[in-house]
Amino acid sequence: MITDIIKDSEDRMKKCLVSLDTAFNRIRTGRAHPSILDGVQVNYYGSDMPLQQVANVGVEDARTLMISPWEKKMLAEIEKAIMKSNLGLNPSNNGDVIRVPMPMLTEQTRKEYTKHAKAEAELARVAVRNIRRDANHNFKEILKDKGASEDDVRRAEQNIQKLTDSYVLLVDKKYSEKEADLLSI
Repeated sequence: MITDIIKDSEDRMKKCLVSLDTAFNRIRTGRAHPSILDGVQVNYYGSDMPLQQVANVGVEDARTLMISPWEKKMLAEIEKAIMKSNLGLNPSNNGDVIRVPMPMLTEQTRKEYTKHAKAEAELARVAVRNIRRDANHNFKEILKDKGASEDDVRRAEQNIQKLTDSYVLLVDKKYSEKEADLLSI
């Protein structure tokens, strides 16, 4: 029972890191990366669809994304969705594909993106600590129900603390990498 709780906690902590990676991918760094457009929703015959479901998004060069819609009549809708997405991108349509040049980042925008990345990292740290809290609560319940000895529960709490510390370090490492990426020119 205790090992199941620890295993479940570790799985949930891994998901926190995956979520952090997704959040970091949405923060642009001046280089073209298709994941920047992950949150863009396109009106497709009356319903909102993710951009990746109505078009192929690729990198043309280091600073330009190229979007090839599967239906030519979707060009205008995709262009409109990118402009409304609040990403600060200006797509251009040539009749076949949409090109999205990545604007140069100013020092001010780099600092703002760094603040945003720091906030996302803090949310991930809080999520990892909440998982630890849930696991410790479950351990206390097991102890109360006489499902394990106090020594077993204490050992489990120490293990979950070590696990929490390692995942918080991973979050810090990912944040440091993103910060260096954002601040590099």
